[in-house]
Amino acid sequence: MQTQQQPDVFKDTWLRYLGYTNEVGESFRPLVHPRFVVASYVVAGGYVCADAVDKAIEANQTKSLPEKQRRVYALECGLDTLLWQGLASVAIPGLVINRIVWAVGKLPLPGRARTILPTAVGLASIPMIIHPIDHSVHVLMDNTSRPFVRKVSGLPPNLGKADFDDLISGGDSKGNSTGGKAV
Repeated sequence: MQTQQQPDVFKDTWLRYLGYTNEVGESFRPLVHPRFVVASYVVAGGYVCADAVDKAIEANQTKSLPEKQRRVYALECGLDTLLWQGLASVAIPGLVINRIVWAVGKLPLPGRARTILPTAVGLASIPMIIHPIDHSVHVLMDNTSRPFVRKVSGLPPNLGKADFDDLISGGDSKGNSTGGKAV
């Protein structure tokens, strides 16, 4: 669990903005070379993987659990973060922004507006899609993968639950604190 003295580098610093790179890349798709869009996904994917590793390491330092259970718990936290961030930070927002930009690009717009307006609308859409996507991914995982992984892990259902909830649900995909609750 994070303390006041140890901020979460992936939620409390400028690094959290790396999670937005694929949405920005998708927004700029009409204006840039496709390699720029691919590179934006590489950066966002790197952010997701680094956050998952960080959460696994942090969970492994939970002293309230015996060593074997702590390792399983760490793996569980890392996998949960990887899946949640992969869905809420990369896959779903990337698809949503891609489709918004595509739809605006299909409008009968004059000249340069055909590329600039879709980019502007895509960028403007980013803040509006984050919280609904984050909430949906929380609900999806709370009802599918989280109970399944907990059952398969062999850990007691409430073992480390407070730490797990703080680690995993302490903020949305871009680091905005939700006070341990889904938004």
